[in-house]
Amino acid sequence: MPVEPFQVLGAAQREAPRLSQPRLLIAGATGILGTEVLRRVSGLHRFSSTQVLAREPMRAGIRGTDALLVDDKQPLPEWPAPAADTGLVMFDPPRLFNDRERALWTPRPEQFVDVATWMRRGGVTTLVVVLPHDIGRLPAALKRGLATLDEQSVCALGFSRLVIVRSARQPLRAASRGWLHDVAAWMLSVTKYMVPSNQQPVRAAKVAEFVAAVMEFAPPGIHVASSETVWQAAQTDVRGVVQRWLAP
Repeated sequence: MPVEPFQVLGAAQREAPRLSQPRLLIAGATGILGTEVLRRVSGLHRFSSTQVLAREPMRAGIRGTDALLVDDKQPLPEWPAPAADTGLVMFDPPRLFNDRERALWTPRPEQFVDVATWMRRGGVTTLVVVLPHDIGRLPAALKRGLATLDEQSVCALGFSRLVIVRSARQPLRAASRGWLHDVAAWMLSVTKYMVPSNQQPVRAAKVAEFVAAVMEFAPPGIHVASSETVWQAAQTDVRGVVQRWLAP
C-alpha cells in the first residue's frame, strides 16, 4: 500500500514512546570511592532519576542527580519510605574538609541491615553494596560468600538482585596507645608486604568502573565479588571480566 506524504510528516511529528527507566537511590556517596562511583554511575544514563541521601539541604553538581533530605536524628526505620528501584550503598567515610560530603548522609556498617530494609520497603529490587575490608583480614573462605549475619539478613529481605562487592583497603590507622604499642605496630607492619598482589587495594576509579558494570550486567540472584575479582578486573577489561564472572 503506498504511503502518503502527510502520513510520513505525521509520524515524524509524533513523540517516540519513552521506555521507563529505573530510579536510583545512593547512600554513602562520600570519600574518594563514593565520589568516583557517583560520577561513573551518573554517566551511564540508565536511570530516570538519581537521588543521594543528604543530612542538609544541598544542590547536586551532577546533572540528573538530586539530594534526598533525611533526618539523621530520627531512627532510620522510621524514615518515610523512598521511591526507587535500584539501591547503591557504600561505607566510605566522608572527608570532613569537603563541604559537599559533610552535607551527605553516610551509613555506618552497623546500619547495613536497617538501610537495606528501608530501601526494600521503598520498592528497591536491585541492591548493590560496596563493602571494603582491610587487606589480609578477611578469611579466604568468606571472600566469595556471606561473611556476617548482617549479610545473611539482607539476603533474606527478598531483593531480586543483590550484589556485594568486596574491595580491599589499607588498614585504618589506629589511635596511639603508648610507645610500646606503637613499636609493636611498627614491627608488625612488615606483614603488609607479605600480602599477594591480587589482594592489594585497587584504585577507586577502577572499583567505580567495576560497580557500574555490575549494575549493567547483573542477572537476578545473589552475587558476591571477592577483592581478587575486583583486582583482576582492574588489570584488564573491566566489563569483560564482570560479564565472565556473572555468566551462569
